[in-house]
Amino acid sequence: MQETAEYQRLLAHRERRANWRLWGPYLSERAWGTVREDYSPHGTAWDFLPHDQARSKAYRWGEDGIGGISDRNQFLCFALALWNQNDAILKERLFGLTGQQGNHGEDVKEYYFYLDSTPTHSYMTMLYKYPQAAFPYEGLVAENERRGYLDFEYELLDSGVFSESRYFDVFISYAKVDQDDLLIQIDAINRGPDRRPCS
Repeated sequence: MQETAEYQRLLAHRERRANWRLWGPYLSERAWGTVREDYSPHGTAWDFLPHDQARSKAYRWGEDGIGGISDRNQFLCFALALWNQNDAILKERLFGLTGQQGNHGEDVKEYYFYLDSTPTHSYMTMLYKYPQAAFPYEGLVAENERRGYLDFEYELLDSGVFSESRYFDVFISYAKVDQDDLLIQIDAINRGPDRRPCS
């Protein structure tokens, strides 16, 4: 068996010579609408902290973000914040529907893909697709609430915000130089006909 650099990192971690798993993709994709952050008097977690309120409240037991990382205890968290120059808010967390809003229950209405990660998280990369038009928050909620259980879900792609390939491919990559030394690279590629930058 060839002893690769990743093999050496795993061996050092197992032998407790290094803590290569101290930093990793431990940050939740979404903490809003979960029982962990539910302080309602009757256990209505979905209603207590929906996506719309998540940007205005401090979480007690965790944090969330797009393509984020943290230490194992989430004492320090890092995640992406984007703005397409059309949204009223920064894009800081994945959007989705609570159990009562979705015609098939709770559902995240975004497009993101985990592309690679080593066992020690020494290299990780993710792709997030961010529309250039205003994100249809209200439209996704209203249309999915209108639809019945036997209807198809109304997805982000159905809203038309990706028409003419007007979106950014946002690649988020992490590489560890050492157990406590991380490099972060974010590339936003404009897929639309214009070459407007992503902030």
